[in-house]
Amino acid sequence: MIWKRLGALLLFPVQMVYLVVKAAVCLVLPPKLRDLSRENVLVTGGGRGIGRHLAREFARRGVKKIILWGRTEKCLKETTEEIRMMGTECHYFICDVGNREEVYRQAKAVREKVGDITILVNNAAVVHGKSLMDSDDDALLKSQHINTLGQFWTTKAFLPRMLELQNGHIVCLNSVLALSAIPGAIDYCTSKASSFAFMESLTLGLLDCPGVNATTVLPFHTSTEMFQGMRIRFPSLFPPLKPETVARRTVEAVQMNQAFLLLPWTMHLLVILKSILPQAALEEIHKFSGSYTCMNTFKGRT
Repeated sequence: MIWKRLGALLLFPVQMVYLVVKAAVCLVLPPKLRDLSRENVLVTGGGRGIGRHLAREFARRGVKKIILWGRTEKCLKETTEEIRMMGTECHYFICDVGNREEVYRQAKAVREKVGDITILVNNAAVVHGKSLMDSDDDALLKSQHINTLGQFWTTKAFLPRMLELQNGHIVCLNSVLALSAIPGAIDYCTSKASSFAFMESLTLGLLDCPGVNATTVLPFHTSTEMFQGMRIRFPSLFPPLKPETVARRTVEAVQMNQAFLLLPWTMHLLVILKSILPQAALEEIHKFSGSYTCMNTFKGRT
């Protein structure tokens, strides 16, 4: 037993070096992308914003069926018609992911009408853009229900069948604000941090589940209606991401079975700085970059 433990201890650093080198090689060599032609994809919040671009991107890459969930029928219908024009079978269901009973009811309807979901994309989110004291209690609850608890309900609804089929992928469109919060979006930052912990735990829990994986995407500020009015001090240095870029990189991450994706790559530096700098230095970075006051001009969706 002692020799076995000693062997494992000596082998561990070798494994770490191998995995780091393997990851470095994968950054240089073109990755092998997974075929999506047999996959049924469900995108929450799929009627507009990043959700609509995700539906387009999955359609371009030849998925079998796309299912859209959302709360606004007009947007869902428009996106569905667009995806069908691209030659991909598409359906929509009106569903508030923050409502547990509604999620379970619509999940059953999806299975009966469309079939099994093999890729679940948790994209639906809301932001109110206010400080704690200025926030309405119901609005705070709404953020947590949709941004965090909604992922519990959707994952519980579809993951069991994925495990039975030994084929599935859970995707979370998170935010870099899960790792570095800003003032003026306390509801959003809190819910995204909780969502990140959920996905981190889920990803580790799926290690012993063959054929079922998870991907968490943490993008920087993206130019969609949801964060309309948000202003960064140096937009030329920190330009907002395009939603189509986030969608493309997300689908590629699914095809490469990448567990975590930070966008852009410079966000890795933010994680490193948070790990080594004192709080006072981090506060100065927030003030210098403008993230400290970026929500002062926030308008959100109209």
